Amino acid sequence: MSRERQVIVGGGVAGAAVVRGLREAGFDGEVLLVGEEPHQPYERPPLSKEFLAGAADEDGLYVQPADWYQEQDVELLLGTRATAIDTAARKLSVSARGGTTTLRYDGLLLATGVRPRRLPGVAGERVHYPRTVDDARALRADLRTAERVVVIGAGFIGCEVAATAVGLGKTVTVFEPDTTPFRRSLGPLVGMALIGIHRSHGVDVRLGEGVRQVDRTTNGTLLVTSTAGHRVECDVIVVGVGAQPNTELAAAAGIEVDNGIVTDAMGRTCCPRVYAAGDVAMQYHPRYGEHIRVEHHDTATRQGVQVARNMLGADEELTEPFWFWSDQYEHSVQSTGRLPEVFEPVVRGSVEDHCFSAFAWSEGRVNGVVSLDRPRDVLDVRRLVFQEHQVTREQLRDESVALKRLAPRPVRTTGARS
Repeated sequence: MSRERQVIVGGGVAGAAVVRGLREAGFDGEVLLVGEEPHQPYERPPLSKEFLAGAADEDGLYVQPADWYQEQDVELLLGTRATAIDTAARKLSVSARGGTTTLRYDGLLLATGVRPRRLPGVAGERVHYPRTVDDARALRADLRTAERVVVIGAGFIGCEVAATAVGLGKTVTVFEPDTTPFRRSLGPLVGMALIGIHRSHGVDVRLGEGVRQVDRTTNGTLLVTSTAGHRVECDVIVVGVGAQPNTELAAAAGIEVDNGIVTDAMGRTCCPRVYAAGDVAMQYHPRYGEHIRVEHHDTATRQGVQVARNMLGADEELTEPFWFWSDQYEHSVQSTGRLPEVFEPVVRGSVEDHCFSAFAWSEGRVNGVVSLDRPRDVLDVRRLVFQEHQVTREQLRDESVALKRLAPRPVRTTGARS
């Protein structure tokens, strides 16, 4: 009689968290992780920062030490691509250099992640769309000899790469078609504060300008022409204009997809024993009352651990507020909860000193916060946001009011004396 088998497709932090979660929950059957990259699961946040700058090596990126998988009896099928799912027969087809094969599964977890969005006509040598460790290694090699760098897109990846390139002594120009970057993720106040920080470090940030075309000059440099008609020569181009979820495998198997693989609050797809987690998962959030896909490291890790337990029979909902961070230069921006697309921020701290928090407040409640160099505010709101509380705008502005004291304390009960 064969052992029960759990198969994970995807070698990112979500897949690694599922593997760890299965073993920590006591699962003693077979665990197989199918990863299209030739590398064991690794952390992506350092790729645009420490690793790109040469301050960290590949071994320091691994989610688990190299020998952990062997110790935990986890089979890694690296350099292997999942090609088809037969949900009725519970079989997964995979392809590698050695040919194709079919794996049976008792539970299947899809953590297929996302891939960078591509710009038409922007490709070729010394043009980078960073996502994987191999992408980052190639970009790092080009940056060694580059003097001028153009970044297309002032999102998190673009701004982190810009900050790293400046730290390496490069001249950096950033093109961003939106006049207000980070409008949805951070809000205009924090977004423009970050742009001000980049400009103070010498980055030429051109808001409201996209890129019309990229040419190559006779002397081998790249020539970028913006939608405003400006032309900038450079040695390296980095593109960070968003990502799209890898849903093709799921869609071909008849699994419901939208802007990601659709799951319930437990991470279950519409097909029995098939789950999804990480950047690709569009999971229902019972506190927000809608399906949400989040591309953040913390969410991928938490989803992975939670879904692992649900694959073994638990019925746990992921109800925590989302949290993410981005480090740029000496500054750290963090956020938790959900920010409305349009809101009037309540500010605590000093915008001028680049040390402040912008709260999303309505009807006496804090719904979310984004902070620049005030991590404690984010930690307090993360604990507060789903608890009963009442707070005024004035109290949020007042730094003498401790945020952690806004939530009611649990009532302590004592046993009756005999």
